[in-house]
Amino acid sequence: MSSVEATMTHPVADDIESVRNSPLPEVTAKSERALSTWAEHSLIQCKRLLLTWARDSSTTIQTLIYPALSLLMFRIVLGKPITAATGIPSVYGQVAMMTLIAAMTGAVVSALGFKAEKATGLLGRFWTMPVHRAAGLTGRILAEAVRILLSTLFVIAVGFAIGFRFGQGPLAAIALISIPVLFGIGFAVLITALATITEGVLLISLIGTFNTLLMFFNTGFVPVFAYPVWLQSTVENQPMSCAIDAMRGLSYGGPVAEPLMKSLAWTIGLIVVFAYPAIRGYRRAAETGR
Repeated sequence: MSSVEATMTHPVADDIESVRNSPLPEVTAKSERALSTWAEHSLIQCKRLLLTWARDSSTTIQTLIYPALSLLMFRIVLGKPITAATGIPSVYGQVAMMTLIAAMTGAVVSALGFKAEKATGLLGRFWTMPVHRAAGLTGRILAEAVRILLSTLFVIAVGFAIGFRFGQGPLAAIALISIPVLFGIGFAVLITALATITEGVLLISLIGTFNTLLMFFNTGFVPVFAYPVWLQSTVENQPMSCAIDAMRGLSYGGPVAEPLMKSLAWTIGLIVVFAYPAIRGYRRAAETGR
């Protein structure tokens, strides 16, 4: 090697040697219990679930295709008779009803996915990793909210094709879209609590029966006065009817305050009653796989 080449390599060698001898930078680890860690890990879990659902055809069918086709079917079969009998375009009640049904059916698919993660040990592996303990559950609820928002917008888009309109202004439209999301979050907490204590087949049977009763005994089909007198009070105050009446008022027009307050009361009540069982059940499933 020539003296010129040796001279040129000396600065590089000196730089490498200085890097080797310099102390490594100190990195302070984030606490697993910090609020920032909780938010970050919840968003990661939310993204993971959304990507999983997007690749699952059954979730797409239950959250998008099924509600849209059901809306079109109800419109073709019952649209004109209901409109003629009530004087109110049936599409406003049917669109509201199908957004809520999409929220509920999608939650069942999500619950079955939760049980699959428990059976395969994925929940247990997350529990042993440096992940915030609450991130799994809150990430799942956040993913539910995003899924419900997307399904609501899709159903409303289909509704626009058959005559649905926002007739009360943009603020009312935003409030209307928010109702299925809030309703769905309360229902998702209920489903999560049930998923931690029931088997898959039993869960589907219980929720299927519950959903069917709510779907056929609400004010989305016909007004409350069309039901038998002894059943009217139950139909009027069940959670779906309260949400549907509020959404109809925010789109077509009519009372909003009372049904909206009732809908919020149902949502808060579901969360208050079933949040603790859901948290306890989720932790038990992660720790023991049961």
